[in-house]
Amino acid sequence: MVCLWYNVIQVVKKQFERNAGEKNMKKILDLITGEVTQAFVDCGYDAKYGKVTLSNRPDLCEYQCNGAMAAAKEYRKAPFMIADEVAEKLSGNAMFSMVESVKPGFLNLKLDEAYLADYVAKMQADEGRYGCEKTKEPKTIMIDYGGPNVAKPLHVGHLRSAIIGESVKRIGKFMGHNVIGDVHLGDWGLQMGLIIVELKERKPELVYFDENYQGEYPKEAPFDISELEDIYPTASKKSKEDDVFREAAMEATSQLQAGRRGYRALLEHILNVSVTDLKKNYDNLNVSFELWKGESDAQPYIPDMVQMMKDKGFAYMSEGALVVDVKEDTDTKEIPPCIILKSDGASLYSTTDLATIVMRMQDYNPDSIIYLADQRQSMHFIQVFRCARKTGLVGDDVQLTHIGFGTMNGKDGKPFKTRDGGVMRLEYLLDEINEEMLKKITENQKEKENLDISDEEAKKTARMVALAAVKYGDLSNQASKDYIFDIERFTSFEGNTGPYILYTIVRIKSILAKYQADGKALPNGAILPAHSASEKNLMLVLSRFNAMMENAYEELAPHKICAYIYELANAFNGFYHENKILAQEDEQVKDSYISLLVLTKSVLETCIDVLGFSAPDRM
Repeated sequence: MVCLWYNVIQVVKKQFERNAGEKNMKKILDLITGEVTQAFVDCGYDAKYGKVTLSNRPDLCEYQCNGAMAAAKEYRKAPFMIADEVAEKLSGNAMFSMVESVKPGFLNLKLDEAYLADYVAKMQADEGRYGCEKTKEPKTIMIDYGGPNVAKPLHVGHLRSAIIGESVKRIGKFMGHNVIGDVHLGDWGLQMGLIIVELKERKPELVYFDENYQGEYPKEAPFDISELEDIYPTASKKSKEDDVFREAAMEATSQLQAGRRGYRALLEHILNVSVTDLKKNYDNLNVSFELWKGESDAQPYIPDMVQMMKDKGFAYMSEGALVVDVKEDTDTKEIPPCIILKSDGASLYSTTDLATIVMRMQDYNPDSIIYLADQRQSMHFIQVFRCARKTGLVGDDVQLTHIGFGTMNGKDGKPFKTRDGGVMRLEYLLDEINEEMLKKITENQKEKENLDISDEEAKKTARMVALAAVKYGDLSNQASKDYIFDIERFTSFEGNTGPYILYTIVRIKSILAKYQADGKALPNGAILPAHSASEKNLMLVLSRFNAMMENAYEELAPHKICAYIYELANAFNGFYHENKILAQEDEQVKDSYISLLVLTKSVLETCIDVLGFSAPDRM
């Protein structure tokens, strides 16, 4: 039987010889569409009718073409007659095990097992890419995500921006683009003045407040992170109750922005202490940034930018403020002007964002800038993007995109809070989930009598699985939609969850480890045509990896990767439960199974890396 399959494979391989010189693989759907399109053309019909899609009736076929239905009107012929002709033309094509014309005019297709096995084998040979071609035209893409305020701890409101932004960045890098992530710190404005004034009340003796001081300022900050995180909320509360305090904070802000030495030195301390803590917390999320720029970095660009807008007639005074009209004739709703300067001459978020665009274009000349921010800020970005284009800050060739995300809600459907109603710090949330995962993993090990796992390994594993639970729980939802943050569901080892995906990878690792224990190498054998429906289904899902990844990049949609790996995990577990892998008596078949498992593990690990988490060796 194996020899027969080998001969079939050799026949099918000839179909690929014409592409032998190509470095990258074509998507399997493109290959199928190419064959069906040619059949339409050979039968005298327009090539446009040969489009093939994934079947919406997997119980009947794997792929389908509905082109005959559309062609019927143009060619004044019954659709089933056209479908019959095309099916006849495709009969004997080694790509297909079934080509079926079904009334009123559908073409149902199934791939030949040997053809599919050969395609999957080519994926395996393409280590690290698995059939996914890198872009031939790499772009420089800047992604603005994170957006924390200095001197304030990260809270759950920062979670979505960090998680989604990191994944979008990784997807872009995987596709071969030069992607630069910028945290874009909130380090300017009144909050800095509030901190300075509160610090002055607590420690008036500090040299930073002596305007006549000419020496070097201390290298060590006059506060640690815990003090700093107390200073801001205290100052913020005072400013709402004490007009004198607020006026002093506004004056301190003005002096800071005017360049007062002592206040600039304090700003550096605030940034250093705060950023060190932020990096620690982002590291716990496996989130990193290429740039740690902030609003303060954009300030030097504001005067020249504003002057240019005035000189070229873009900006004008309206009710005391300097504005730029951004409405367009095609607008169906009112788009207010973009305010550049307030009546008191102060800048706004829009001013800073525009100046940041100037800085980014000057320093990096990106082809695209992507912003991760709450979808409720959509009007802000419409105004900023239009203003940037109208005033020439960016050309028409630069893409500006806002990925607006929905709200992370509790089970009550309201924004996620602590039990006492406050905004939960991100590190507390992660600690809570870590503890839940540690409890589950410990119980799981006791049930399996795997008592050789140390406490240290159990804690490390719990952190990895907890991170997967949080990230997958978020990323599996379309970014623009609100979702319920349900710790109990997210930490489950069953269903569409991060732990389920990791458990699948760990299961594969366990099988491969047992296989290697017999002294065998990985992978060890050609991937043979599928011996069962479940094995073929696993191959079919694997074959769609490149198309899925490309689509996830084009649509900036990490949730598509989540949907894919959930389908792949289900396909593998279906194959696992229906087939004896290590107990398979035919060694060639067993080796083929193992090769298929190696590829499945590699694809799953590639996907979760792009999503921003990893799998332990055991759970």
